[in-house]
Amino acid sequence: MKTALALSLLFFTSSALAAVVGKDVTYKAGDTVMKGFLAFDDAVKDKRAGVLVVPEWWGANDYARKRARMLANEGYVALVVDMYGNGQVADNPQDAGALAGAINKNPQLALSRFRAAETFLGNQPNVKKGEIAAFGYCFGGGVVLNMARAGEPLKSVVSFHGVLATDVAVKPGEIKAKLRVFTGAADPVVPPAQLEAFKTEMDNAKADYMLVVYPGVKHTFTNREADSYAAQFGLPLKYDNEADTDSWTRALEFLKATLNQHE
Repeated sequence: MKTALALSLLFFTSSALAAVVGKDVTYKAGDTVMKGFLAFDDAVKDKRAGVLVVPEWWGANDYARKRARMLANEGYVALVVDMYGNGQVADNPQDAGALAGAINKNPQLALSRFRAAETFLGNQPNVKKGEIAAFGYCFGGGVVLNMARAGEPLKSVVSFHGVLATDVAVKPGEIKAKLRVFTGAADPVVPPAQLEAFKTEMDNAKADYMLVVYPGVKHTFTNREADSYAAQFGLPLKYDNEADTDSWTRALEFLKATLNQHE
């Protein structure tokens, strides 16, 4: 009995010690040092699928890291992508808009920085080769959709309240990734005309996609800080628990259906 109890306690202790590990990492895109955040469960010894997390226009902040940890808790290796270089983050809309605008106006720069993160994640010893997905939030949602439009070899791409408009002309068959797009019907950043244009674009491109539109939901609906941002800066943002929970649940189901987690 004592032996069985000791073994039980040993198992419990070792299980309790296993947890999601989060660590700051650096990699390079050209001559620019990029500062990301890598999260994974160190209790899992097999190789796993990887997920790139492209942040909101604020940059690679605590919210993006929270989402990476949540993905790691589900068994994925998640990397928060630094799109701005040197880990730059913004604490006001003016700086955030300038940083995001510089990337949006330079598609080749955006592509090179995304690919640098994609390569870094793919080279991690605990990541399965070729099993990579991408999540993007707001600005990041637009980025990951543009990466899909560029034909990046991603298994799946998920955009949460991301911008859907693009200047990229996509030909049928060029989008390799399967897509899930979650947006709010009351989001002034993504008005109805943009939704319709996106559906037409995806249909013409013969993309494998699903667009989920939440009635009455505004921009940044997955981020609990949205209401404080709205109050502080007068932005049309609002957190929505129901849309947040539903989109996350659907996104995880989508990852399980598109990524191979088994050796």
